[in-house]
Amino acid sequence: MIILTGRVWPVFSALGTTPLSDIQTLSPVIDLDARAAFLETLIAKAADRALQGFLQREEGQLEMKGPQDFLTETDLAVEDLIRQEIARTFPEDAILGEEGGGIPGRATWVIDPVDGTANFARGVPHFCVIIAFCVDGRCDLGAITNPVLNECYFARRGHGALKNGQPLRVTTTPSASSACLEMGWSRRLPVETYLEAQRKVLEEGANIRRGGSGGLALAYVAEGRSDGYFEGIMSSWDCLAGLLMVEEAGGRIGTWPATLADLTATGPVLAITPALAYQFAKVLAPVALKETSA
Repeated sequence: MIILTGRVWPVFSALGTTPLSDIQTLSPVIDLDARAAFLETLIAKAADRALQGFLQREEGQLEMKGPQDFLTETDLAVEDLIRQEIARTFPEDAILGEEGGGIPGRATWVIDPVDGTANFARGVPHFCVIIAFCVDGRCDLGAITNPVLNECYFARRGHGALKNGQPLRVTTTPSASSACLEMGWSRRLPVETYLEAQRKVLEEGANIRRGGSGGLALAYVAEGRSDGYFEGIMSSWDCLAGLLMVEEAGGRIGTWPATLADLTATGPVLAITPALAYQFAKVLAPVALKETSA
């Protein structure tokens, strides 16, 4: 169960446990069942701490890591809480966080303590806590929670994706003329590159929006609130959990990130409903689509 701000959501029980055939292929050191159960509790604790910080924030309590790159006390407090809980429960696991960094290992927790910090700092309730667990660079568990709206997304590879205990599925939107895509923006790419990508999407007939949280944008694709999400450059902590959710909800994603080295790199991210996948992968080239397992 997940208990978050007075609400209880069945998550892990709905996703099930690892089949015996899968257990035999896993290293005995990496127990996904135990880590999935732990992640349910961890994301709830982290979300409660983020919500506390949001409700108690004061104007001006932030720093700038760079242009349009915000840092609040809550970012640091939430990441510290998550790190302490992981270190106490799975001391052998590596931790990589947006604020504290880290060196990935075979089993790695990847953390974005507050995704959408600009929204958080301005009192906009569109931000989230993101936690992913990776084995050899592949995300096998992911959790994203918007603490203000009491919305918790959870995914486990091969077991589906849920929101508040209910299964997620991407849209079946058949054409760009009725599609709504969200697009992320970063100063790490030239403004002209972002505007050109926008122009291409609009010329295909799709609508565009931007909410300021890449993690929630990906969760929204998995839930069917959007038909797709594209960002020309992202960090792994922003997208790993959300990309797993989109895959588990029946969507298509790009090929990055996929390796242990990718966890500390940046790359382009595409997540989209299947009917529009090839069209927008071509339009937004050089994004390559990950092959489906089917």
